[in-house]
Amino acid sequence: MIVGAGERPTLPQAARRLDDRPEIWPDEVRVSVETLNLDAASYRQLRESYAGSALRQAVLDIVGERGKMQNPVTGSGGMLIGTVDEVGPQSPLGLRPGDRVATLVSLSLTPLRITDGLARWDGEDERVPAQGHAILFGRSIAATLPDDLDPELALMVMDVCGAPALVDRVVREHRARAGEPPAVLVLGGAGKSGSLSLAAARRAGAGHLTAVVPVQAEADLLRGTGLADDVVLADARDPLGLLEAVEAAHGPADVTVVCVDVPGCEHPSILVTRDGGTIIYFSMATSFSAAALGAEGLAADVRMLVGNGYTPGHAALALDLLRSDASVRALFEGRLAPRAD
Repeated sequence: MIVGAGERPTLPQAARRLDDRPEIWPDEVRVSVETLNLDAASYRQLRESYAGSALRQAVLDIVGERGKMQNPVTGSGGMLIGTVDEVGPQSPLGLRPGDRVATLVSLSLTPLRITDGLARWDGEDERVPAQGHAILFGRSIAATLPDDLDPELALMVMDVCGAPALVDRVVREHRARAGEPPAVLVLGGAGKSGSLSLAAARRAGAGHLTAVVPVQAEADLLRGTGLADDVVLADARDPLGLLEAVEAAHGPADVTVVCVDVPGCEHPSILVTRDGGTIIYFSMATSFSAAALGAEGLAADVRMLVGNGYTPGHAALALDLLRSDASVRALFEGRLAPRAD
């Protein structure tokens, strides 16, 4: 997987550079790229560091140097949609040439080559129109795009589908263990992963649902959806401020889900979680050493889970939430509206 003489072979995520040539091995699939979707933490970091053509060039430089889209600061990538070009005879993915697919594995481990210079991307959105190709390995994950949804809408949902699936599992586990519905708190509740997590928690049998958002506009937007019982306006990076705001609402949670795309939420999330509770860190901005050491320093008996982006059936669950919950669908479609102007 590595390009470069004298380097020891390693897995694609850890590799400095991937082989981005279009030729495939027998168990691989080549996809013609249509749209990249940069993950939120990576896009925020790039947007804060570059603007306009410099932002476009930064992405091109990363892909050109690494053979994949792996932000060197955040370590994360995103995902893509495209059309299957060629399928190796030993591929286990069940794809056929002509299938329109969304990749459900990170761009940080997907061989990628861009051929159009990202000429159609203005840098104003994490959705990046692109031409080129990507290679899926035998252990990659991809889903055929549903016929009833706008492809970019489906892409947004699939980009974060690991979050609601894991929340669903944790809420059901807590109910079975404790014998009562858990109180769930979602930091970043108005975002893509946050809103889906709220909907998943409700459907899985959660008790009180509290959403934390950073600005009034997001609070107003979320309050009109009914996805949360309480919407709290607070900075998720401010430990005491967040704790005070949450206590003034429903109080600490049994399950806390961190969906924000900024660092510094590790200790606050611990403070707002009850002893014996669970924190799901579904953010690439999380410092897992800060989370572990923070729990130790605060003498907090909490279980901390890394949202790894994959749970069996995650894409189907997230798409079903979108189809069945009008409030979730409205939030997601609202994100597409600027693109249509």
